[in-house]
Amino acid sequence: MTKTVIILGASYTGVGIAHSLLKRTQKEVTDLKVVLVSTTTHMYWNLASVRAIVPGQLSDDKIFQDIQSGFKQYPSGSFEFVHGRATGINPDANTVTISTESGESTKDYDHLVISTGSRTVGDVPWKASLEGYEKTKSLLHEYQNKVKEAKSIVIAGAGPTGVETSGEIAFEFGKGKEVTLITSGKSVLADLPASVVKVATNELQNLGVKIVAETKVQGSVTKPDGKTELTLSTGEKLVTDLYLPTVGVIPNTEYVPSKLLNDHGDVVVDEYLHAKNTSNIWAAGDVVDIQPSQMKYATDQSKALSKNLDLVLKGKAPEIYKFDGAPIIAVTIGRSKATGRSGNMKLPSLLIWWIKGRTLFTEKLPKYISGAEF
Repeated sequence: MTKTVIILGASYTGVGIAHSLLKRTQKEVTDLKVVLVSTTTHMYWNLASVRAIVPGQLSDDKIFQDIQSGFKQYPSGSFEFVHGRATGINPDANTVTISTESGESTKDYDHLVISTGSRTVGDVPWKASLEGYEKTKSLLHEYQNKVKEAKSIVIAGAGPTGVETSGEIAFEFGKGKEVTLITSGKSVLADLPASVVKVATNELQNLGVKIVAETKVQGSVTKPDGKTELTLSTGEKLVTDLYLPTVGVIPNTEYVPSKLLNDHGDVVVDEYLHAKNTSNIWAAGDVVDIQPSQMKYATDQSKALSKNLDLVLKGKAPEIYKFDGAPIIAVTIGRSKATGRSGNMKLPSLLIWWIKGRTLFTEKLPKYISGAEF
């Protein structure tokens, strides 16, 4: 009897798990079928979105690639791509309901992987749109044009996305645009060590970015001339040509039973990456409650989950996923500087630039699609 693994979501985590199962597990579990369900036909390398919004920096083929093309290498019948959206899960019946252009259908699974990621607060291109590839691409192009035309740009949120976006725009346009970065914290990257904050602050200011600390954007209104009026927590009004919020993400888990979620909507997982109180529902990436929403952690979880699925499908016990190591983060600032940390140790700017800053890992996208990365 065929063993069916349904994977919901086809970004870094979902694509990786699908390839891993088909390349490794299928050699011994020959009756395995992998079903990959995705709202988009193309994978979006959103890690590079902070640079992609700068017109002329990254062509579409560097950040979008067709998902199905990478799975043609596997035996017929072992893989199915479903362009659709999960709308419900029945853990007791081992079924998932999927909505496509043809309507709703229910699929049975032996194992289910939840890896549908997250979306941004606001219609900005930091994450893939739930409306699919064309919508994501259109939104990105729209913002490229907005960045090109704007003389003043306000970015709200000084976490990694806000800092990287500010740096990319200021690096490209210099004093040709007025770039303001607003943060509710006392500094940019407020949760990181002082040495990292200092580097980021100095480099942004060297690029001409104005940093406004201990301030929140409490409201925004589009004026008749197309400009945006922002209401700040200080009571001030600020008018800008372009407003780019980078605050907050929402896990795409509305279809998941509430008993599997925490109050934020994240899937609660155990040490094996099982969803809470289940043995055949797994989760990884931005949807889980154990680590920050970063590509590094999504990759680690993907590898661990793939290994555990491989073990379980072969009749073996899963292994504990260890996620209590030193926190790691790398933040690029423009196209020549960077900062970050491993634990409490500041990472050298040159090292981060060499590993991440030069390309934002866009060279890995074809390898994700083909499976060469796994």
